[in-house]
Amino acid sequence: MLCVTSLLSGYAATKSRADLRVESRFLTDKMAYELNLSTSQCNDVFEINYDFLCGVSGLMELAIVGNESAVDRYYMYLDMRNDDLRWVLSSRQYNRFMQTEYFFRPIYVNAGRWALRVCVIYTNHNHFYFPRPHHYLTYRGKHWRTHHRDVSFYKGRHNLTHFAGSYRIRGSKNFRDRWHADFGKRPAHPSRRPSPPAGRPHKPSVSPHPGKPDKPDKPGRPSHGQVRPARPSRPQGTERPGREVRPSRRPEQSRKAEPQRRGGQEERRQTFRT
Repeated sequence: MLCVTSLLSGYAATKSRADLRVESRFLTDKMAYELNLSTSQCNDVFEINYDFLCGVSGLMELAIVGNESAVDRYYMYLDMRNDDLRWVLSSRQYNRFMQTEYFFRPIYVNAGRWALRVCVIYTNHNHFYFPRPHHYLTYRGKHWRTHHRDVSFYKGRHNLTHFAGSYRIRGSKNFRDRWHADFGKRPAHPSRRPSPPAGRPHKPSVSPHPGKPDKPDKPGRPSHGQVRPARPSRPQGTERPGREVRPSRRPEQSRKAEPQRRGGQEERRQTFRT
């Protein structure tokens, strides 16, 4: 039950060394079964898988959320691991290794967690075809490249015809597709909107409901893109055609004319009395 618990509960971003040791053995065991590895090859492949999983375990928390620096470093470690395996496997074994996705690119991300693809293929996580590697509990990464000036420790250890073709994932033509398959859709960089063409300062008409056809223009109204005719200008001043214009009176003039009117009325009354 220890193996099942480690492989199934080890989907968190950071895993313990004990979990990584179990996963390395499980991956190595299935590679030995399918690629027909010898005992010495099996021991070296376990070291390489263990060093790789320990190296990327601290990166996966950032790689899962799309951090490009962490993802780029992950594929750097993966290329180093696959290069080390190139010096352990024969050319025939390595060709089959590259054609088997769950060996060549062993990690995938799903729902914010990472796991081994081989665990999906081999569902019985308690079953192993071969016994433990002889240094299963004692190996602690002393053959990792950082301890050997970034040169593969396994070069020249196996007298085999090694694969001499291209094996790198970083910088390859299908790198974007493999990124998408391993980590999901690659984040897109925001780009500037293109400026409108010269001579068209107005905004293009956009339907507020995408997918629905635009309504036809009502009769009598100009359609989009047409220029409305100019309205007739009103006559200058306050005059209106067909009406008599009355002069405006100022308050001072009306008040001064009021006593003159009263005087004229008194004179007429006296004339009638005489």
